[in-house]
Amino acid sequence: MEIKFEIITINDRCFPEQLKTIYDAPKKLYVRGNKEILGNLGIAIVGCRDNTKYGELIAKNLGYNLAKQKINVISGLAKGIDSFAHIGAIYAKGKTIAVLGNGIDTVYPRENETISKKIIEYGGCIVSEYPPKAKIEKKNFPARNRIISGLSQGVIIVEAKEKSGALITADFALEQGKDVFAVPGPITSKHSIGTNELIKQGAIPITNYKDVLIN
Repeated sequence: MEIKFEIITINDRCFPEQLKTIYDAPKKLYVRGNKEILGNLGIAIVGCRDNTKYGELIAKNLGYNLAKQKINVISGLAKGIDSFAHIGAIYAKGKTIAVLGNGIDTVYPRENETISKKIIEYGGCIVSEYPPKAKIEKKNFPARNRIISGLSQGVIIVEAKEKSGALITADFALEQGKDVFAVPGPITSKHSIGTNELIKQGAIPITNYKDVLIN
């Protein structure tokens, strides 16, 4: 089945202003779904792929409640925390934005096809700086993290191991002058090493969605 998408350039009206100002801003975006929401208030929720049940619960809860507040929930459609953040927003029938690290015509991983359809069904969108048929390359995923943080007003890290890719998103957010929030976790859990370290370094600790709204 043919995938329908649009191309918006950095000079187009609907290209999000907050994305124009980041370092190495994408010159164009390929978009499936509702491009009109790209410039709206958004919070990114990211974390590790092999999450715990604790991480799943928190990501869904944050995604749900932020979407209920009419805030875009932004993530990367990856396995784990990213998926559960999108799912939380979908449960709320809210707007969520998935930023891909591959061609706009391919959902990766494949098991997230259903999530991608629901994102569009509820008025969200899927975006990528990569054209159709672009190969899935490992190096593209850290690069896409600058767009995840660039579209947001703040980034929440739910779970992150010591060298998690989610920490790259936190670094981009700091470079872009965005708030970085972290969910504290058990000091005995390898999945919370990264988040607890972020808090020690000055990230804003949160225990519910309201902690994000007051900042």
